[in-house]
Amino acid sequence: MNFNQNHQSILSRSIWNKITAFLLLFFFTLAGNAQILEPVKWISKIEKKGNNAVLIFDAVIEKDWHMYSQFTPDGGPLALEISFKNQKGNYELVGKAKEGKTRTAFNDVFGVDETFFEGKAHIEQEIKIINPNLKTVDVDFDFQVCKEVCINSSKKFSIAVPSTFKMDEVPSITEAKLDETKVTGIAVDTVKKDETASSKIEKTAETEKEEIPAPAPARSLWSIFFIAFLSGFAALLTPCVFPMIPMTVSFFTKQSKSRAKGIRNAIIYGLSIIAIYVILGLIVTKIFGADALNALSTDVWFNLIFFVILIIFATSFLGAFEIMLPNSWANKADQQADKGGLIGILFMALALAIVSFSCTGPIVGTLLVEAASNGGIAPVVGMLGFSSALALPFMLFAMFPGWLNSLPKSGGWLNTVKVVLGFLELALAFKFLSNADLVLQLHFLEREVFIAIWIAIFGALTLYLFGKITLPHDSPTHHISVGRLYLGLLTLVFTMYLIPGLWGAPLKLISAFPPPPQYSESPFGVGGSGNGAVSAESIKGLPEGAELGPHGIMVFHDYEDGLAYAKEINKPIMLDFTGYACVNCRKMENNVWSEPTILPILKNDVVLISLYVDDKRELPKEEQFTTEAGDKIITAGDKWTDFMISKYKTNTQPLYVITDLEGNNLNTSKPTISYVSADEYLHWLKEGIANFK
Repeated sequence: MNFNQNHQSILSRSIWNKITAFLLLFFFTLAGNAQILEPVKWISKIEKKGNNAVLIFDAVIEKDWHMYSQFTPDGGPLALEISFKNQKGNYELVGKAKEGKTRTAFNDVFGVDETFFEGKAHIEQEIKIINPNLKTVDVDFDFQVCKEVCINSSKKFSIAVPSTFKMDEVPSITEAKLDETKVTGIAVDTVKKDETASSKIEKTAETEKEEIPAPAPARSLWSIFFIAFLSGFAALLTPCVFPMIPMTVSFFTKQSKSRAKGIRNAIIYGLSIIAIYVILGLIVTKIFGADALNALSTDVWFNLIFFVILIIFATSFLGAFEIMLPNSWANKADQQADKGGLIGILFMALALAIVSFSCTGPIVGTLLVEAASNGGIAPVVGMLGFSSALALPFMLFAMFPGWLNSLPKSGGWLNTVKVVLGFLELALAFKFLSNADLVLQLHFLEREVFIAIWIAIFGALTLYLFGKITLPHDSPTHHISVGRLYLGLLTLVFTMYLIPGLWGAPLKLISAFPPPPQYSESPFGVGGSGNGAVSAESIKGLPEGAELGPHGIMVFHDYEDGLAYAKEINKPIMLDFTGYACVNCRKMENNVWSEPTILPILKNDVVLISLYVDDKRELPKEEQFTTEAGDKIITAGDKWTDFMISKYKTNTQPLYVITDLEGNNLNTSKPTISYVSADEYLHWLKEGIANFK
């Protein structure tokens, strides 16, 4: 091979190597950018409504992700915020933005009911245009979307207002552009400008069919039915209902010409009871509306009103007075029942509902309130469960009348059941008061006070069951039954279980009821004896810029402060990109960081820097800037979000990174890690620390 051939061969290999390197760089860049997630796709349009206009925003949410509603209360995940940028002098808002179907569920991490969208979101805002020359309506959405990780995102809309809106004949839907989307600092390419809103809506509909699962919270509805069924059984054992079982069944068996007809009438009677209560659930849903019930469940006044109502119910059950409907209602129902036939049976069921209201009313009211927090058909499902338990014995004893002989005799034990229900109503009432206090952040009913109230209530119930306390309608007794003794022992154990909660115990059995641990007088336990064994001396000895975080771990919230301290003591840095409203961040802190194998490492072997991407505090003017993508960095959260995206090419939280003192990643197998198990997190921690030099 001559010199020219050798030279050409070397040159071709050089060109091929450059092409290969370029392709590798291209694909690595794609892989890095693939970490920028955008699980929510938006479209917007405008419609005419009389003399006003309606702005409509629709979103498709990827499977398994959920986006939080604007009605999610303070103290929980980040609620949707809608900002109308060019409102002044151009248009007025007519009411608050309305939302389509949402779901509400209790978040045991934050201790509040969170409201969110699944699969898709629909939001409408009516406006009154006051500037005839208005060209566009500019709206910004800031929202949080979560799965195993959370993303704080924003969406900018600029919706064209056609001139035809000022004329008599107008199209119902205008052409609206899908604007540039900003996902916490990263601009996403816009769709082709010549696409119309109608074509986008068609595409979105097709996408929904492929991607969106039916957001039916089946487990939630089954839970409501089961709890309501148990409540109906409890109501059955009250002095207003239980004595009516043998009386009613005997009536059907004696008045019917045959046993078969008696059974048929009793079944119709039971179905009539179910129908009455289900209709009540339908009426409640119809009057308030599913979405209104959903929103009310996190409203301060709603919670305060039902706190008062439940206190009244509890006082009635304890024997202070009777809650009764007018006697004329019962008399009229009885008169109709005397007529016989199917109508007569229906009115017999109505008479039962009216006469037993003093016992069943408080239980029904509580069930409707609890079901309201789930929205949708939950009140109907609750009433179906309650009435099924109430009606079932009447039907069964009519089929097998011999069973009546096995029923216990009516007596003082029925009032005992009623009093026990009164204590339970009293305890539940403080859950609603706590909800209001959490939303307002008043700190009147902090965790220790709530637990102390429950200790007092269940302690008093224990004394009552042991016969040490008597109430107005109790029969005199010289001894207590074995069943009452066992129930008293159960409540005594529960009361003793609550006591350590005053000193910081997690009380996982009742995590859905009291305020979260951080909403307390002593977040680290009374006297600093909670997780982390925090003392006043340890707090005083902290370096500048540091504070004590979860489990007593020293944490910095500014990168420069944490870096300076890490250099001073020559330890690796663990960056924790987190959010105040990030559910899974709290779960990692509560369940993984607290592990005995992990907590000492976080305390002793790394310098923890937690950077909150939803920190709304404004930066000093001299620290504010605009990114190359055109995004304005105004708040501390903007700064840490931009840092996370530009440095680590992701926008999800939680995100954990271990670096050396120059900012280089120390982990080779997984440079960053997110929501993982304790074992995987421990292995990742040890690898990063071992690589620190």
